[in-house]
Amino acid sequence: NSPKQLPQIDIEKAIEWVQRVNRIELAEMQKEALRKAVTGKVMVITGGPGTGKTTLVNSIIKILGKKEQCIVLASPTGRAAKRLSEVTGREAKTIHRLLEFSPSEGGFKRNGENPLDADLVIIDEVSMVDILLMNHLLKAIPPLATLLLVGDADQLPSVGPGNVLKDIIASERVDTIRLTEIFRQAQESLIVVNAHRVNRGEHLQLKTSPGQQDNLYFINREEPEEVLAVIKELCKRRLPSAFHLDPLEDIQVMTPMHRGTVGVANLNAELQSLLNPNGKAVARGGRLFRVNDKVMQIKNNYEKETFNGDIGRIFGIDLEEQKLMVKFEDRVLDYDWSELDELVLAYAISIHKSQGS
Repeated sequence: NSPKQLPQIDIEKAIEWVQRVNRIELAEMQKEALRKAVTGKVMVITGGPGTGKTTLVNSIIKILGKKEQCIVLASPTGRAAKRLSEVTGREAKTIHRLLEFSPSEGGFKRNGENPLDADLVIIDEVSMVDILLMNHLLKAIPPLATLLLVGDADQLPSVGPGNVLKDIIASERVDTIRLTEIFRQAQESLIVVNAHRVNRGEHLQLKTSPGQQDNLYFINREEPEEVLAVIKELCKRRLPSAFHLDPLEDIQVMTPMHRGTVGVANLNAELQSLLNPNGKAVARGGRLFRVNDKVMQIKNNYEKETFNGDIGRIFGIDLEEQKLMVKFEDRVLDYDWSELDELVLAYAISIHKSQGS
């Protein structure tokens, strides 16, 4: 409840300035959000894909950064943090890294007694944050800082307990900006257009209108075995040939199921034998890992600083030392045989795991 530490900003002039510098025209709801971000303590920005959440966040960063406000950015997962960093041009961390989790102490170094050094804390993909992590995060927010929560309330709730973003919005205790207008560039994408149509309970638009990107294809197959055959054909030949894609680096299969012919487990086994059939391998606990395999970390490992949802490639296997090396972005990490239960194949991943990437 501490008063907001206000930098001296003429917000209307700042809005004009940020539009000029970024060469954009903000929608009225975005301008309203900017006014509230400069004067408020806590705010939620929610909206579906293509509604301008990123543009708005970048505008807030630009204005408050110009006033030398200390701004920190974080997301629940490593992939979401990487994406946030890419779109803002600033460092973004996982919430665990931001709060400085200490494996030896079994807790966060940043808390109510040792809060974050920040004037503005921006958390993206808040729908993925569970109630326990949000509790730790809120304790670490400095009394004079502003907290900006960004996310799509229509996404799947967190894997952990709670439905934090929806509950915060439903409480009506926090200023909430709902962005509903799909911007022109986003309207050119059939993917974005159909995301909103599904949300409204409407049929998919499968044919492009003039000026729209041809970026969504619907292939109708009834039987799971037929679906599997199409996926294998797409990954091995059709997509690499049509779009010059690397099957391992550039194509990600997603599925809503874990079991069955087109569930995560079977798809990974099929795609592994199709796309990476040869090379040094190790079998542990019913799983086969091979050099060059695409793998995903499925548990937070604070000592390695790898988090649930991080995707990498197997770089090497040392059968003598009983360890496996995985390359995540620009880091190569060693996994002992005993740690291999933290990894799964990631040729195919669940829809839930794909969120925020």
